[in-house]
Amino acid sequence: MDVDLTVTAGNYRFDGVSFAVDTNIWLLGDEEEVLVVDAGFDASAILAAVDGRDVVGIVCTHAHNDHADAALAVADATGAPVLLHPGDEKLWARVNPGRRPDAELADGQVLSVAGSPVVVLHTPGHTAGSVCLHLPDDGLLFSGDTLLAGGAGLTGDAWSSRSALHDSVRRKLLVLPGETVVHPGHGYDTELGAEQDSWA
Repeated sequence: MDVDLTVTAGNYRFDGVSFAVDTNIWLLGDEEEVLVVDAGFDASAILAAVDGRDVVGIVCTHAHNDHADAALAVADATGAPVLLHPGDEKLWARVNPGRRPDAELADGQVLSVAGSPVVVLHTPGHTAGSVCLHLPDDGLLFSGDTLLAGGAGLTGDAWSSRSALHDSVRRKLLVLPGETVVHPGHGYDTELGAEQDSWA
């Protein structure tokens, strides 16, 4: 499994809060097809990373603008469906009004790219519809803002829950093999084993 990283930059905006942020956009697949994980800020940079390959889907790990505001432009350019958990539909409508995602994600759903299964894990907390993607055959986890190196995404608004996030991490993520490589929505990669103590 090839994993490509493109970092896009812009301003996170939500309920009157705004600050500059870099977002990790992940492309996983091979030389023929890719799955795009998150699509924030810069569709042209994402499309350049796709480099003509077939896009089998655009998964938004959640619907904050820094992860979803370029999703429709990438979809229109590639013909790929946008996939989002229904728990984030109201957030999505704030970022992309007038057009819904193409399909819903569900806990335990199995996607596929380049012959590898991609398991959807619903991990509410940062947002109600946050998801992570686990590739068991490759020992990889794409964690959005549910789990970052040394911490997790923000939970300071009415749409989030710190207790739900902690529960998601403990029940859904820390039960995976400790050597699983975590590719987060912001910042640096980590391994699940290295994050255990932070969530004890």
